[in-house]
Amino acid sequence: MADRLTLEIATPMRLVVAETVDEIVIPGSQGYFGVLPGHAPFLTTLGIGELTYRIGRDEYYLAVSGGFAEVRDDKVIVLADCAERPDEIDRARAERARERAERRLSGRSDEEVDYSRATAALARALTRLQTAGRSH
Repeated sequence: MADRLTLEIATPMRLVVAETVDEIVIPGSQGYFGVLPGHAPFLTTLGIGELTYRIGRDEYYLAVSGGFAEVRDDKVIVLADCAERPDEIDRARAERARERAERRLSGRSDEEVDYSRATAALARALTRLQTAGRSH
């Protein structure tokens, strides 16, 4: 059994992460799950949330949404619709998206509201704001 994991995170546009890591926590569509070396293999869909990975004592964060994760005993491949590092996030844009989604959900918008889309937009905006506040 390997003592570390190979982590690859890609979007349709680019390879975001290719690292050897000690631990990963991923937002699955059914909730967050952690992966350590030797994990049982499985395939799952991603939700909206903050993906965290650890190298030694250093933790790294990405805002992710949508896609898939394949877990093997020594490798994790994440194919995300969107994955952003803290320094790539436009905080002002994320704040405007949060305000827009909250306005739609509160009924203060003149347009007809698709609540599932508005809820997902709010979750993405909140995750982006949370991740943007991280040091790595």
